[in-house]
Amino acid sequence: MGTDRPAEGGFLRVTGSCRIPLDELEWRVSRSGGPGGQHANTSDTRVEVRFSVADSAALGPRQRERLLERCGPVVRAVAADSRSQARNRVLALERLRTRIADGLAVEAPRRPTRPSRGAKEQRLRDKRRRSEHKQARRPPRADD
Repeated sequence: MGTDRPAEGGFLRVTGSCRIPLDELEWRVSRSGGPGGQHANTSDTRVEVRFSVADSAALGPRQRERLLERCGPVVRAVAADSRSQARNRVLALERLRTRIADGLAVEAPRRPTRPSRGAKEQRLRDKRRRSEHKQARRPPRADD
């Protein structure tokens, strides 16, 4: 989304047709890794957000089936980039939104095409040139 607030109005907008209520998300916070020092002024800044695909009422049957197939029964995202828990919450929510959107994306079916005449000629030219290059590396034959 690119904004600083991926969730507005109590919903996480994933695509135009998919909005997930924030109360369907499960949040966990824990201590982030890295240098600490004397265990003073520690704070839980690592954020993990989980979304249960199987239990969600916000998904349609096709969306649920597609997400279960591509992402599994639970989609999760973790953020421990910042020292701020609030910023890590935003990052984790954005990463979750991206994972769900990628899982819901419908790929266009491939329609096979034939190579053009120019493409065939170019391929044969390249093969000929490569063959000549390899033959030039060979030692001369005895009858030459």
